[in-house]
Amino acid sequence: MQAFLDYVVKGLVERPDAVSITPVERDGITLFQLRLHPTDVGKIIGRKGSTIHAIRSLMQVGAAKKGIRCSLEIVEEEVDGSAPQE
Repeated sequence: MQAFLDYVVKGLVERPDAVSITPVERDGITLFQLRLHPTDVGKIIGRKGSTIHAIRSLMQVGAAKKGIRCSLEIVEEEVDGSAPQE
């Protein structure tokens, strides 16, 4: 799943070198934490969240075929010292 996610995300962003994907195991679910350049976050989320929902759906289908569970979250880094917005 991480290779799939890496391929898709790096194909969508303007700064693929800034993409970082960290898998974290929580309660039997692999949570992929996605870190991007702040200007690329909007490209991954998409209009009304359509892009991120599509990526999550494809990940869930692929994971189900392998008999595993996974999820994706975008981790926004602090840019100017203030707390990240959610």
